[in-house]
Amino acid sequence: MSVKIRLARAGAKKRPYYHIVVADSRSPRDGRFIEKVGAYNPMLPSDHAERVRLVSERITHWLSQGAQPTDRVARFLGNAGLMAKPSFNEQPKQSAPKKKAQERAAAAAKAAEAAA
Repeated sequence: MSVKIRLARAGAKKRPYYHIVVADSRSPRDGRFIEKVGAYNPMLPSDHAERVRLVSERITHWLSQGAQPTDRVARFLGNAGLMAKPSFNEQPKQSAPKKKAQERAAAAAKAAEAAA
């Protein structure tokens, strides 16, 4: 049985609230879970203490049992110091400007440099 630590959505329409749960990977997102181990309220400011709440003893227990956190939960756990911070590329290559746009930007920078 593959166990994941992931988010389960709760809350009203356009007012998201997530429970951090330990669940079998085959169960649905908002369906059956084994244990609640925290909560995440994205409506609060990022520096608010209640934005992410974790039960660290239970999370360390499940991590020791082999539970795999999802990307978002791994980021929460890394910020809390419960595991190593995952490394993510900040800007995907797909969203980078294409070749012609890069050439135009370089030409504009060169023209601005020559004018100065």
